[in-house]
Amino acid sequence: MHRLLLLLLATTASLAAAPDLILHHGRVLTLDPQSRVAEAVAVEAGRITAVGANAEVLALKGDTTQLLDLGGRTLMPGLMDSHVHPGAAMTEFDHELPDMQRIADVLAYFKARAAVSQPGDLLSLRQVFITRLEEKRYPTRAELDAAAPANPVVFSTGPDSMLNSQALKLAGIDRDFRLPEGHPGKVETDASGEPTGLLRGYSPGLKAPVKRKSPTEEDTYRRTLELFRDYSAVGLTTVADRGAGASSMKLYLKMRDAGELPVRLRLSASFSPLGLWPATEKALDEILRHPLTRPDPLLQIIGTKVFLDGGMLTGSALMGLPWGVSDAYGIRDPAYRGEQKIPADRLRQLVAKIAGAGLQFTAHSVGDGAVKLLVDTYEDVNRDFPIRDSRSCITHCNFMSPESIAKAARLGICVDLQPIWLHLDGRTLTHHFGDERMALFQPLRTCFEKGLVVGGGSDHMQKIGSLRSINPYNPWLGLWTAVSRKARGLEQPVHPEHALSREQALRLYTTNNAWLLKLEQDTGAIEPGKFADLILVDRDPLLCPLDDLPQTQVLKTWLAGRLIHDAN
Repeated sequence: MHRLLLLLLATTASLAAAPDLILHHGRVLTLDPQSRVAEAVAVEAGRITAVGANAEVLALKGDTTQLLDLGGRTLMPGLMDSHVHPGAAMTEFDHELPDMQRIADVLAYFKARAAVSQPGDLLSLRQVFITRLEEKRYPTRAELDAAAPANPVVFSTGPDSMLNSQALKLAGIDRDFRLPEGHPGKVETDASGEPTGLLRGYSPGLKAPVKRKSPTEEDTYRRTLELFRDYSAVGLTTVADRGAGASSMKLYLKMRDAGELPVRLRLSASFSPLGLWPATEKALDEILRHPLTRPDPLLQIIGTKVFLDGGMLTGSALMGLPWGVSDAYGIRDPAYRGEQKIPADRLRQLVAKIAGAGLQFTAHSVGDGAVKLLVDTYEDVNRDFPIRDSRSCITHCNFMSPESIAKAARLGICVDLQPIWLHLDGRTLTHHFGDERMALFQPLRTCFEKGLVVGGGSDHMQKIGSLRSINPYNPWLGLWTAVSRKARGLEQPVHPEHALSREQALRLYTTNNAWLLKLEQDTGAIEPGKFADLILVDRDPLLCPLDDLPQTQVLKTWLAGRLIHDAN
């Protein structure tokens, strides 16, 4: 009887262990700690149960196991994007936004919008970055006046905006206008003291009608789901919303509960950091108590995000040295170093509150001055408790001094960085800052050598479409950029000594992001026990010709063993 019971238990265990799915005869890039390459993977109940040679994994199959012969193609962990804004799905709900590569394209857009609007209607355009325009400058106030003489016009890029005369008048901005005491923004003026129309870090409320269609909840749900499915189609199985508000959280919960989420979502909750401290602390306590802060590998608030400086693409990032006078960026003050949006004492309060509660604090910190300020703040808070444990982070972190890199690595700080900016904006930045200062721009190899965990993202802001979007969320273009250091419009790579190997670049979007997004126990590599977040691609990213890497096509995408995308 005893022997029969043991036999039954063994048989039951054997049956329970039979995989649901075996993917075999492929080239499996595990990206495990030993960077092993295998041939087959077994999946049971959404998790990987075996990785190895074809014969040993196929020996596990049961009567109901599905077999898929990969035909020698490459299987990889699903990729992750450390920084997106899924509200991008709604930017073309009213009308399609054309590609704009020249000032003339911008002006033609405003002229066309004026033609279908009433006089006095507000016309606006966001996130057409001057670094990506052929002229490498803002449209002038006079040019905007000529394009739409009967309408207030706002051309916004990141935290900065160019206004036409009507918009300035509506905002009450003239030569006598002054920002409130202590406001970190700046109103640029010409040599005679007249506003040029360029506002840095200041967005006045304009009381003017805006004519555009309003989406229903169903519209927003449908288009956001369309975007998430497109993320899956380019190989992304996890994305981080770096600025999630209450409405977004409600939307994501609805998708999760309906079983329709095709990607894992990690959320950085947004809040206003500059009110009176009791009000700010109350807002933070509400985030800390939110049910989504509880561990959930599919949908979880992992922390918060604030803005510490302005934009690299707009001329307001906080730099260690002055920006320098620039017609392109509209900078007249030779001592101007950019904008610091949060005072140092408030920044420390925020870090201590969030990191102390175990959530990830991160701040938009583009310039090396902002990066140093945040790293120094983390070091100060680290005297009270280890900030490493909460995965304290720096977002963007484009300009980094060697000192900041070494200190961040020692403290266990993570970095959320967007390689694609090098490709799209390296030309304008190199022309402005020069080769010597550009040595501080995205020094990825040094980060890896010092042990600083850097995750790759896109900062996707507008449009659906991995290459037509602002910014492009195609991870294969980001991978290629991190390896090639090639910038559009430049003949030579931007400081190629900072280039990553292909495996390092893959880790930006897999194992490193898994750590950054608090998912390292469940995702990031193909290992037994982890979720079967997998992608099958049409080429081996480690071996294909380098310049073919951006053309990589994802044939299939699985999320926890469930087929989410199938190109066939």
